[in-house]
Amino acid sequence: MNLALKDIRHGLFRFVLTCFGLGLLMTVVLAMIGIYNGLVSDALAVVKAPVADVWVVEAGTKGPFAEASSIPADTRDAVARMPGVAEAGAVNYQNVEAFHAGRTLRIYVVGYEPGRPGGPQAIAEGRGIGASHFELVADRKTGLLPGETIRFGRKRFTVVGLVEGAMNSGGDPAVYVTLADAMALQTELDPAAQRVQAARGAVSVKSASVAAVIARMAPGADVDLLTATVRQWKHLAAMTQAEQEELLLVSVVDKARRQIGLFLGILLSVSAVVIALIIYTMTMEKLKQIATLKLIGAPDRTIVALIVQQALILGASGWAIGLMLILSVKDYFPRRVVLEPFNVMVLAGIIAAVCLLSSALGVRAAMKVDPATALGS
Repeated sequence: MNLALKDIRHGLFRFVLTCFGLGLLMTVVLAMIGIYNGLVSDALAVVKAPVADVWVVEAGTKGPFAEASSIPADTRDAVARMPGVAEAGAVNYQNVEAFHAGRTLRIYVVGYEPGRPGGPQAIAEGRGIGASHFELVADRKTGLLPGETIRFGRKRFTVVGLVEGAMNSGGDPAVYVTLADAMALQTELDPAAQRVQAARGAVSVKSASVAAVIARMAPGADVDLLTATVRQWKHLAAMTQAEQEELLLVSVVDKARRQIGLFLGILLSVSAVVIALIIYTMTMEKLKQIATLKLIGAPDRTIVALIVQQALILGASGWAIGLMLILSVKDYFPRRVVLEPFNVMVLAGIIAAVCLLSSALGVRAAMKVDPATALGS
């Protein structure tokens, strides 16, 4: 007879309720782990999407994500002619708000040159941009569907394809348009503003500029040599892909990442204390039964197995309930929740370690029980 299971069946409702409460706590822990991973993943999604080797931006800036960057559009031709460059493309990035289907969407618009680096690598549904104007490819998180239209500025764009996992560091889903459309959207003025500019005699359209030029290197080409060469140009700066990713993590999302990480650490500590208290309390409530076991001659290993097995069953049940709950609701979070198998298994290991340590406290208390206690009232 397994005493741990026998005792659980004796107070089944209470044990199940305790497991469910612990499962809710594990759900919160897993959610925070997923939000932390999602924050990092979102921050790197747009910068990884072009599969670039080198980013050329405005000198003196950390653009185009950490700071605003503006360079002449013809910089792309100069970069493309440099030794070791296989292909280059100009890109633009901007946030816009659009009204669609009765709601306001905050969208990250990526402008690129079709056929050159900068666009989506894989289309999940529909097709890529085929026309020179007024077509877009959207991330699924926008809620847009192929065939729908949405207004940006004074122009309507038709959704021709969908991608997945394209968003900026703020969690805003991205859409891809041609560079020409993105530049027009960036410099576009509403009719009233145009009239004011005309009355002042000002030019209403800015000179052609882009946020960055990205380059892919030929196999075996020296990336460091290219970045060093570009940095010699007074009006330009260059970063490798690794430098751009590191810049995003230590600049754009660093405070948010550290804050979530600190909260996660506090939450794990609280969870460990709660689990320890539950297991210790469960043991203390069974002291009279443990004394009875001692009185009838039960070996110490039987009592230790009772406490340790119940602690591990409680921890495993809470972990499993938490995992099922977070997997059921993670897609409804406003921001992306990314749970890796490694994270889940590490949490399982932490819970197992906490349960074993907590059961050790219970075992210590149980070993001190006087068998004569079983004869008391």
